[in-house]
Amino acid sequence: MKRIIFTLLIVLGILAVIAWVLTNNKKENQAKTDIVAKGTGAVVVRTTSAAKSAINLDFSANGNFAAWQDLSLLAENSGRVTRILVNEGTPVNRGQVLARIDDEYLTLDLEAAEDALTKLKTDQQRYESSFKTGGVTKAQLDEINLNVRNAENKLQQAKRRLADAFIKAPISGIINKRNIEVGTYVSPGTQLFDIVDVSRLKLLVNANESQVVNLKVGDPVTITTTVFPDKKFTGKISFIAAKADNTLNYPVEIEVANTGGQVLKAGMYGTATFDLPEQQPTIVIPRSAFIGSVSSNEIFVLQNGNIARLRKVTAGRILGEQVEIIDGLEEGETVITSGQINLVDGTEVKPQATENAQKEESAK
Repeated sequence: MKRIIFTLLIVLGILAVIAWVLTNNKKENQAKTDIVAKGTGAVVVRTTSAAKSAINLDFSANGNFAAWQDLSLLAENSGRVTRILVNEGTPVNRGQVLARIDDEYLTLDLEAAEDALTKLKTDQQRYESSFKTGGVTKAQLDEINLNVRNAENKLQQAKRRLADAFIKAPISGIINKRNIEVGTYVSPGTQLFDIVDVSRLKLLVNANESQVVNLKVGDPVTITTTVFPDKKFTGKISFIAAKADNTLNYPVEIEVANTGGQVLKAGMYGTATFDLPEQQPTIVIPRSAFIGSVSSNEIFVLQNGNIARLRKVTAGRILGEQVEIIDGLEEGETVITSGQINLVDGTEVKPQATENAQKEESAK
């Protein structure tokens, strides 16, 4: 029994010590707060007036031009190159013959496939006649019919291989590189030509999340380049990525017509200027007005000319050094933009000339 009483006394003593410490800390914190709130005089702060402003969402982005189509043409058959009809820099059209591969063996294969099919068709006619008189079974007739279909497929393959001996351009463009010479032996997969189509180009740029939400496919874009500073090119957005990349930016692709001698080249550097519709005027305040960061959604406003009041607001878009205010602030209210580190709710302050007044004074 004495042990229990002794234990209870110890517990009560510990609780009393904890209560004393907490009370003492509270008094010290309150004293510090009172010092900040009262101080030896008013806290000097800078202010600005909350005003509505038309938001300009225009922005520019830099990127590189890429060919509309860039194709590496590969061989589909084995053989020796007997003729080349184009050189590097030659414009070509889709379907145009670029080179020819020795087709002697391919021609022989075609002739053999034709002969085999002719013989099987003759046998097929005989089997059909014999089947009517009971000379062959249904299984034998089915087998000869299958052989005929297989022979027709082999003939078609032989024709395709012979046609592929004539290397044709799959797209229109310019021969950017030739990888073969007359006499070169090629096999399936050998690189023959690199063909690029620069009649149109793609300017590849990035936009952040606040910019990409204002873009849509088909929007016109003005493009300038450092190599042609006196020229402006017109493009339109052809693609907007649905997912951000590792840098949290969204790839945007702009189609640019490369007319007038195709002066633009793939790989050149370009700047895209996005002219977006002007937004309705909304209240904006400096980013520096927020306590800590914009995500805190807390600011100080000036009340009665010399009292700082803590205010909870709803921040919208961040526009450079300005932040849109969706709710919690009225037009014309005075916002404290510096000195907040020394403020608590109700602190007496001494405002300096407002930022707006300073701007007006500088303009004079």
